[in-house]
Amino acid sequence: MSAKKLDFRVDYKNLRIFEESNVKEAKYPIVLSSPHGGTLFPPEFLANSVLSADELRSSEDSFVGELVSAASAAGIPLINMNIPRTFVDVNRDKIELDETMFFDSPKNLYNQGGRRSRVGLGVIHRVVYPNRGIYDGLLSYTEAQERLKNVYDVYHKRLKQLVDRCVRKFGFCLLIDCHSMPSMICRIMDEGKNIDFCLCTLFDESCPTQMSEFLSGALEARGYRVEFNRPYAGAYITFNYCQPHKNIYTLQLEINRGLYMNEINHIKNDKFQDVGNDVSQSVVALGNFLLDFKK
Repeated sequence: MSAKKLDFRVDYKNLRIFEESNVKEAKYPIVLSSPHGGTLFPPEFLANSVLSADELRSSEDSFVGELVSAASAAGIPLINMNIPRTFVDVNRDKIELDETMFFDSPKNLYNQGGRRSRVGLGVIHRVVYPNRGIYDGLLSYTEAQERLKNVYDVYHKRLKQLVDRCVRKFGFCLLIDCHSMPSMICRIMDEGKNIDFCLCTLFDESCPTQMSEFLSGALEARGYRVEFNRPYAGAYITFNYCQPHKNIYTLQLEINRGLYMNEINHIKNDKFQDVGNDVSQSVVALGNFLLDFKK
């Protein structure tokens, strides 16, 4: 990265940060979140990136919100992030900032962000897969803070409201954070036997095993191979929102992209509707199970 200063500002007035559905008619103690499917690129961001929108989409969880939309329509609140994770990654902690990205970093920022920020995948991404730099220059730390205020905080404020509302209505909440995973990693995990779904539970710490095992069984009954906590165990939302003492549980749902899309062209394949129906029906079945769940 060059020492050039990329001192731009984004106009947030006309950016719709997220979409939501069925937030007033919850029938089940579940909230669905899709934080990485956003495709609404701020034009100022694109103008200062060396990558095209198509190249930046390599980090995207394409169509995940749409895959679970039928579950939402059945009575489960769903929040979809509109802004791409390459601009702001809401599934990271706000402190996961790489001080080397900014020409005006505060002195106390050094080493604050941890491993993910050091490899370029913090709350403000420096790279996309496979390690391609997003910028040819240094960003303004002030501008980065504006991203967090106008995107990150807005998403999490609403997600927390939905979770709290669920707890008030049902006495508890299971937050399912919905993601997709590259088919390549699903093949190499177990000698070429594809993993279709990964249920990430922080190694059985984020929710009672009855919840995750029910969802696993529902998916397996539809012919899918399900793994727990491999290749992923959960990320920021799964960890941060998990508060068993407040009857708030979390589960990160990872879907093999090869099941439903062409990963190179970001185009749905002919199995998309079937996969969406299977996922949504499994989540709704879990919802019915949870109505009788005894804490």
